[in-house]
Amino acid sequence: MNKVLQFSAIALSAILTVGCGMGRSSEGDLIGAEDRPDFNPQEVPYGMIACPGGTFHMGQTDQDIAASMSNLNKQVTIGGFYMDETEITNNEYRQFVDAIKTDSAGAPGYDEDYVMTKLYPDTTVWVKDFSNHMGDPLMEYYYTHPAFDDYPVVGVSWHGAKRFNEWRTKHKNNYNLDNGQAPMPNFRLPSEAEWEYAARGGRDLATYPWGGPYLRNSKGCMLANFKPGRGDYYSDGFTYTAPVGQYYPNDFGLYDMSGNVAEWCEDAYSVASVPLVWDLNPTFSNDTIKEKVVRGGSWKDIAHFLETGVRNFEHEDSTRSFIGFRSAMIYIGRSSGREFGFGN
Repeated sequence: MNKVLQFSAIALSAILTVGCGMGRSSEGDLIGAEDRPDFNPQEVPYGMIACPGGTFHMGQTDQDIAASMSNLNKQVTIGGFYMDETEITNNEYRQFVDAIKTDSAGAPGYDEDYVMTKLYPDTTVWVKDFSNHMGDPLMEYYYTHPAFDDYPVVGVSWHGAKRFNEWRTKHKNNYNLDNGQAPMPNFRLPSEAEWEYAARGGRDLATYPWGGPYLRNSKGCMLANFKPGRGDYYSDGFTYTAPVGQYYPNDFGLYDMSGNVAEWCEDAYSVASVPLVWDLNPTFSNDTIKEKVVRGGSWKDIAHFLETGVRNFEHEDSTRSFIGFRSAMIYIGRSSGREFGFGN
């Protein structure tokens, strides 16, 4: 086609397009809605680690000692997501409590009584969880004293952890809105599958987050905070909980995925949930089931409960001296690999 005919064809096309009322009136191009905030690439949230998506075998990696048949192996795929590098600490949770106490007057359902009875950490767990145990000093100091600021928060129910994530999302996105940035996806509890995938750190069928089947390294040092033997709570270096990040991270860079405190997950607990869920980003939701999944084992547990494939549960309203939590966030869009530490 010569230049004259080509120009005529373009002109005719433009006339037809404008005549049909399509596109932007100034140029006639379909360019999408304007004045959209930038969101490329997704920001890595402060204090979080990027977990690349992948496929792994979810389920038990060692003998099912309890013969529960509750976590049979199943190959599943997990999309990319972010997870907190450590458990939420006392001081991080205090930021939430202080903010809610300040704003509760204008927030329906968040009056002072609700904050203090449902959201404030239950410090009595150090006394009521164990009979004939001198827990009074921890009840008095664990949450309130600055010496424990970097220790994982405990005494928070599953509902309390969810309220924390709702506030954290609002707190972050209010800042983004004020600075002309796109909102971040919601902070939330990780699904059980995400938690197990993250705990393994890319090592399929790893018994523990550090990969091997042993609880000490080559120098004889404990690799997590747990109960090494009967009546022995101190061989790992800490009698109760430890400050977060005291042991080596797994291959994703996540600390304390086994031991220190067990962690709430989003899922309802059922022994039959594993075969029921889908094999892509599986999660089990059932509001009629009040027991929620708890993973990872704690400072008071024997090694069996530290295994990446061992499932446990607690009632959603319960508060315990050995259960904490960490947050997760979905990764939006196709990954270049760079945000996960891959590529150039």
